Amino acid sequence: MVKTAAERQARYRANREFSGKDGEGQRRVSVWLSTGSALALKRIARRYGVTQQALIEKLLLAEDERILDGISVDSAEWNEYFGINPQGSQPH
Repeated sequence: MVKTAAERQARYRANREFSGKDGEGQRRVSVWLSTGSALALKRIARRYGVTQQALIEKLLLAEDERILDGISVDSAEWNEYFGINPQGSQPH
């Protein structure tokens, strides 16, 4: 049976979470940015010859690494950062 374009697109999106480089998968993030921020993103990505996605990923991972470098593993701050509640209640 021939699938509709909508069915093919739905399957493609469902599989994205499990595909991608290094088998990490991908997650969809949809945000509205101020015009100034969106234009800055476009300029910076163009300046460095990368996609906007690659630039955002690099900035996020660098900040995450910076934060993690300052946190002790298994500390209350670590648990809070990862949304882990050692008492077993739901994370916030």
